[in-house]
Amino acid sequence: MSTKSASRHPQWGGRFSEGVDAFVARFTASINVDQRLYRHDIKGSMVHARMLHKSGILSLDELNAILSGLEGIQADIEQGKMDWSIALEDIHMNIEARLTERIGGAGKKLHTGRSRNDQVATDIRLWLRDEIDEITAEIKRLNHGLLRLAEKEADTIMPGFTHLQTAQPVTFGHHLMAWFEMLCRDAQRLSDCRKRMNVCPLGAAALAGTTYPIDREYTATQLGFDRPASNSLDAVSDRDFAIEFCSAAALLMTHLSRMCEELVLWASAQFNFIELPDRFCTGSSIMPQKKNPDVPELVRGKTGRVNGHLIALLTLMKSQPLAYNKDNQEDKEPLFDTVDTLKDCLRAFADMVPNIKSKPETMGEAARRGFSTATDLADYLVRTGMPFRNAHEVVGKAVAFGLKTGKDLSDMTLEELQQFSDTIKADVFDVLTLEGSVSARNHLGGTAPEQVRLAVKTALASGNY
Repeated sequence: MSTKSASRHPQWGGRFSEGVDAFVARFTASINVDQRLYRHDIKGSMVHARMLHKSGILSLDELNAILSGLEGIQADIEQGKMDWSIALEDIHMNIEARLTERIGGAGKKLHTGRSRNDQVATDIRLWLRDEIDEITAEIKRLNHGLLRLAEKEADTIMPGFTHLQTAQPVTFGHHLMAWFEMLCRDAQRLSDCRKRMNVCPLGAAALAGTTYPIDREYTATQLGFDRPASNSLDAVSDRDFAIEFCSAAALLMTHLSRMCEELVLWASAQFNFIELPDRFCTGSSIMPQKKNPDVPELVRGKTGRVNGHLIALLTLMKSQPLAYNKDNQEDKEPLFDTVDTLKDCLRAFADMVPNIKSKPETMGEAARRGFSTATDLADYLVRTGMPFRNAHEVVGKAVAFGLKTGKDLSDMTLEELQQFSDTIKADVFDVLTLEGSVSARNHLGGTAPEQVRLAVKTALASGNY
């Protein structure tokens, strides 16, 4: 390991008698990670400069030079002309040093009344706010596809499961609407997170505020925040907004993972309920018959990655005293990767789900197995006046008979059913069919095709998904 020292730091080296060790410079630098914040860093710096001019700290000429210089730096970055320096540590110092090179002494005045502590806290909030908006839009695109597919599959009957055992018949459209409800809550959580996050740390400076006559209300308004952060210590040191986001992201990924598990099961030869589009699957190098559901499997796997990032951020913050600590440099990689992973998974789902093809005959046949209308028979008996517990016992005996004879309830004759209760009449077959079973659950939240179509119509009309 080299112990060679670099030169003294141009932005803060005045207090030090020797340069930073070359390894330490690399170890402590974050520029390879945080350079993706450049747009938001420049945006924050422009508003800060305008505020300094408004407060009489910068002249008009200095302001114009700073704004022009920052615009030029952004163009250089976007054209790949920016040379990032590890010696300058981070995005903030790289941009400030480049600005001073371009416009001279006025560039050194930009940092008046702020610190990298409030600067990075502001940058991350600005960046994450934009990312939440993009993620929410992708959830809405996925949900729109779900709604259209649910409408199309409102009459398609499939088995509903508990414990992965056949329970009662439902419609495929109703099942898809359950996914829709999960994702709606995910979008609401992200919206709530955005509201709490949307306060401006700029002006908190290092930890105690600043002696300069700054206008924090102006800065917050110009950057689109709801208000300035109320406490300077809290503003620079806490990352609970990032943790809250990662928590919402972990829940969203958990929902996607559950959907993936069902897609993988349903696409298997054993279930054969659906067919996934070829472009979202892969084959085998030695088994030519294979069609592997790689996209759902990979999304399911990436859930663990996002969960891990949440734990990493919680652990990062758990023992930090106020105010800012270098530990917080470690907040960006898990946060950035969570956002990237979430966006990729949502994009894959939004493109894949509307193109899923159901297999109604296989689904219906599966629903006919497993005595899925047993509860309907019990409800029928209750309506004749029989107590539910007695009805439960009667149906249990009928199921036992069916297991012995290999007959489903709907395949039994009236005489066979009447051996368990003489209250059973010919109209029992109206409730023992799959269609009769799902249609009978015609209430808000029920699986009846009419209710599925109504739920889809209501959601599309509201646009609040």
